[in-house]
Amino acid sequence: MRTASGATAVQIAEYCAGRRRIVAHVGSAHTEAELGILLERARDLLEDTAQEVLELGVEPVARAAGLVGRCEGGTLFTTGTGDEPVEMVAAGRVTETSSRLLFEALAGVYDSLGFDTVADTVFRDLVIARIVEPVSLLDTGRVLEDLGQRPASYATMKRTLARCAGGRYRDRIADLCFRNVLTSGDVSLCLYDVTTLYFEAEKEDGLRKVGYSKERRVDPQVVVGLLVDRHGFPLEIGCWEGDKAEKHTIVPIIEQFQARHQIESIVVVADAGMLSAENLAALDAADMRFIVGSRVTKAPIDLESHFRWHAEVFTDVQVIDTVTPKRGTNLDNDTAVRAEPVWDPDTHPGSWRAVWAYSTKRYVRDNRTLNAQEARARDVIDGTKSARTPRFVT
Repeated sequence: MRTASGATAVQIAEYCAGRRRIVAHVGSAHTEAELGILLERARDLLEDTAQEVLELGVEPVARAAGLVGRCEGGTLFTTGTGDEPVEMVAAGRVTETSSRLLFEALAGVYDSLGFDTVADTVFRDLVIARIVEPVSLLDTGRVLEDLGQRPASYATMKRTLARCAGGRYRDRIADLCFRNVLTSGDVSLCLYDVTTLYFEAEKEDGLRKVGYSKERRVDPQVVVGLLVDRHGFPLEIGCWEGDKAEKHTIVPIIEQFQARHQIESIVVVADAGMLSAENLAALDAADMRFIVGSRVTKAPIDLESHFRWHAEVFTDVQVIDTVTPKRGTNLDNDTAVRAEPVWDPDTHPGSWRAVWAYSTKRYVRDNRTLNAQEARARDVIDGTKSARTPRFVT
């Protein structure tokens, strides 16, 4: 901008809450050389603010800027690069603002993945709007307008969502995602996790139900599971009732992934909370291998032989390779470890391999935690402390 003294000022500004605010005044330039130095200094200051940037594959281009011309007689001014006068115009005013570059970049990624073969521009707009700002369908039009697009009507958006289910969009896009990973990614390791999405609805229905919420809410919700490759690229998605436990989603998502892409051999690795005894039995029946963390309460059964010969004596980082029964009390909850069998299956037909490792550091930590819990419980019994108020009561 031009200052009162006739210099060209370089400033860093931000657009916040509908207003433009000056963040920093970098300096004033009287020559093209000074202006170039100030612009470079301003760009360095912007980089130092550690602003988060989306990796869209778009390289920023340094904008060329010239000195702001001086008014001549109130009606003419020179360009600053020559003596030719040009007609002076009124001060510039903003007629429209939009994040069109962001939309075009995301649309380019959408097309590069082959999603444009779905041939549904309204669906594409809904996807991009959801990435930029996840809002309700009713508010999606505002997001698209901010991106410089003319949104479809609310009724058309609703019809598009219905068309997604009828047109098997999820299956088609899952095939395209898998094809992309096979071409430029790696499917030797896939990761799976579950989250919950709540709805501001008063009543439950067949899908939206009240259950365990990741956000600690009591609204009706759905459970969403996502399977990705080692770099986080999505491969498979599942949606279940809001009161469905996480451990009941892993087997369906694996079977869905296997059936879609004709995959035969899979090794499932999970913590004890994800793989229940029912899941392990299902995986074993489907001839899938798995590695799952065991609970410490199973140690007395799996390590019975060790305790008999060595009592409770362990050394740090000691590893004990043993077996655990498939049925019985040891499988009532989440259970132990199975990988490639290293024992004779004829000798242990009803067992899985169980590998235990001892850590002195973990033992000290667990012992300290248990002692603190016991002390707190005794204080409650003695009346010196009050018990915690339960959050949920039946």
